[in-house]
Amino acid sequence: MNAKDYLSQAYRIDQRINSKIEQVRSLRVLAVKASSTLTKTPVQKTRNVHRMEDTVAKLVDLESEINADLNRLVNLKCEIVTIIKCVSVSEHQTLLELRYLSFWTWEEIAVALHFDLRHVYRVHGRALSEVEIIRRT
Repeated sequence: MNAKDYLSQAYRIDQRINSKIEQVRSLRVLAVKASSTLTKTPVQKTRNVHRMEDTVAKLVDLESEINADLNRLVNLKCEIVTIIKCVSVSEHQTLLELRYLSFWTWEEIAVALHFDLRHVYRVHGRALSEVEIIRRT
């Protein structure tokens, strides 16, 4: 795995966590939805009486997955911080932190560092080369 792929893992885990949080939100909305229709005639359908139980079980499972992913994300970010601290140029450190720990876009980084976008890409390439060397040692 090259330096860019290694550093990008945190972003992918963060995206999965956000997706699962959205699923939990959707399941919670589903769990609180309760509608009933009052009619004079008795209903002959068999309905799923375990629907709420199934939804709650799915919620618990998803929340457990989110917690496991959060632990992985925190551990990975700690590893990434350790590697970034070993980078010798502070400008490179800042760029790597903004990109791979704060998940900023290239444009946001360029504005924050007062760089041209092309210069951001060049600095990024140099920083990744240094990360590759650090990871090999």
